[in-house]
Amino acid sequence: MKRFENSDWLVLNSLIYKIYTTRDFELMRSEFLEQLRLVLDFDSAQFRLANEEGELGDTVAFHDSSDLATQYEENDYCRGLLHGGKSIVYRESDVISEEVRSASEYYNKVYVPNGWHYSIHMVLCHEERLLGEVTLYRKQGKSDFHYDDVFLLDMLKEHLSYRLDREWKDRGLDGGKMTIKAATLQYSLTKREETILRLLLAGEANDQICEELCISVNTLKKQVLNLYRKLGIRNRVQMFKMIREKE
Repeated sequence: MKRFENSDWLVLNSLIYKIYTTRDFELMRSEFLEQLRLVLDFDSAQFRLANEEGELGDTVAFHDSSDLATQYEENDYCRGLLHGGKSIVYRESDVISEEVRSASEYYNKVYVPNGWHYSIHMVLCHEERLLGEVTLYRKQGKSDFHYDDVFLLDMLKEHLSYRLDREWKDRGLDGGKMTIKAATLQYSLTKREETILRLLLAGEANDQICEELCISVNTLKKQVLNLYRKLGIRNRVQMFKMIREKE
């Protein structure tokens, strides 16, 4: 078992606190990866969320802009571990032999271009539903992740799983939908953002909204993007899945 210094415990307590209290969900994921590096050495990382079909996407990355892991997910030799219905932490080297892994298509299309060699994974589930995955990578020439690293992530996995499950419920991804009023309160929307949200949900086109609010198309685009960022979504389809058109 890893013997933590006082400073390590302070970082872990801060991590857990931020998991529960950072309202901006994307910011929480980003800060989690940045702060985790204070107690666990890695070179790159991805915090991916699962959609309703159990497919991973919506990536927040640390020192990785390729997103090759998502692009070649079908070739991932550890893919089966994502759908076991339980939150787990594992080193890739414990699942597949070095010889087989280094010769695989997934390793050569994802790891080699990024200069990675080792990885450790935290699969996040709740009630047998895949919610997301955190993957940490180390570059070639470094040693493999230690069992102490598995222990550390194991302490965090249930906290993250709970937060992700709460986010699913808040966004209505578990089958329900939020009201506009609930979304406004939950995500601290401004009066203007609430108005734009209502108009979008009413099906109004951009030019109609611009005319009604006396703003330019570019201004509307910026405000809509900021609205989507607060809600943690990317487009109108996700907006309609998340929020009811009527109160």
